[in-house]
Amino acid sequence: MNVTELFLIAMIGIFTIPYLIWRGCRTEYFAPLVVVQIISGILLGPGVFGYFFPDTFHTIFDKPVMQALSGVAWWGVSLFVFLAGIELDIARVKDNKRESAITAGLALGAPLLFGSMAALALLGFPGWVGERAQTWQFVLGIGMASAVTALPILILFMEKMEILRQPIGQRILRYASLDDIAIWSVLAIILMDWTRLTHQAMFLIGYVGIAFGLRYLIPRLRDIDRLYVALIWLVTCACAADWAGLHFMVGAFLAGAVLDIKWFGQDEVDNLRKNVLMVMMPVFFLSTGLKTNWEMGGVIVVVTAILLFITQLLGKLSGIWAAGKILKWEPGESMLVGWLLQTKALIEIIFVNVLLDKGIITNQMFTVMLLMAIMSTMATIPVVTPKLQRLKHLIQKS
Repeated sequence: MNVTELFLIAMIGIFTIPYLIWRGCRTEYFAPLVVVQIISGILLGPGVFGYFFPDTFHTIFDKPVMQALSGVAWWGVSLFVFLAGIELDIARVKDNKRESAITAGLALGAPLLFGSMAALALLGFPGWVGERAQTWQFVLGIGMASAVTALPILILFMEKMEILRQPIGQRILRYASLDDIAIWSVLAIILMDWTRLTHQAMFLIGYVGIAFGLRYLIPRLRDIDRLYVALIWLVTCACAADWAGLHFMVGAFLAGAVLDIKWFGQDEVDNLRKNVLMVMMPVFFLSTGLKTNWEMGGVIVVVTAILLFITQLLGKLSGIWAAGKILKWEPGESMLVGWLLQTKALIEIIFVNVLLDKGIITNQMFTVMLLMAIMSTMATIPVVTPKLQRLKHLIQKS
């Protein structure tokens, strides 16, 4: 078979397997399609499909096919992170400065501390720290990955539970938006390359200058032109960030963060995000699954993932509990908010992909973090749904 045929066979597997699992096993309640797609990426990777059918695996996923799939994955995840940046709405925070700052700060700070302590413990064992990592990069990277809230997936979950446009949904979006800014800012610090400081300074200066110009230009364009110009800006910013020694995903997020969602329309952005998730992100999930590594032993990897999941959950819930005490929230309110904000899903996977690409973590550590993201995301709807039924009055609490 030629490269085109092998590529299309890979695409058949990418779209068919998760759909059949999702529909056939009726997983929607505990594992939405996006989670099944992530799991399917692992199943199609070297640890499962490659282990049982090595010849077929290496025939389908040979180098030219992987190059083609990687290109699709890069573009898909760039669009996804770009839209995550657009969906940030700092204007909401200004009207609720104290509450938003306290809640977002503790929601990020507590799991960051817990995750960093877990990372320090892992330093005593070989096989977790990447070959190009400094100790502080590994510790801070794992800590921040433990603190991540997946804003785009959180939006999908709250939409499914019919609370996205309700006061409590808007509150949670405020907290997640502030944390998203901090998460990507910390990632930029972790990736700082002092040997390329001049490039990074040039990128920052250029970014600020062009961002001001775009904020003046885009609102004055016709509706049909705005998204096209924004996509040109996305590609340019992602390329410049990668050239500066950061990662193209950091550039993609920054490209979206300076744009206002009202310029494009909430419905249009929602539809574009759903289409990117359906059409392009499954390829990214496959490329993610191909990076998993079980050489240290499946039991060790799974147990470490479970321990990290418990660690980040305790950190997130304790942080939100402390915020609730300070702000005098009602009983049960902290648990409801905390379980929603602990959703990891794609943003953590994207975050640790960057750490892996930069040599800060190993493939084994990447597999652990991937499993932790799956556990976190699968737990959200089954835990939150019954809580919402018992605490219906909180839905309208702004």
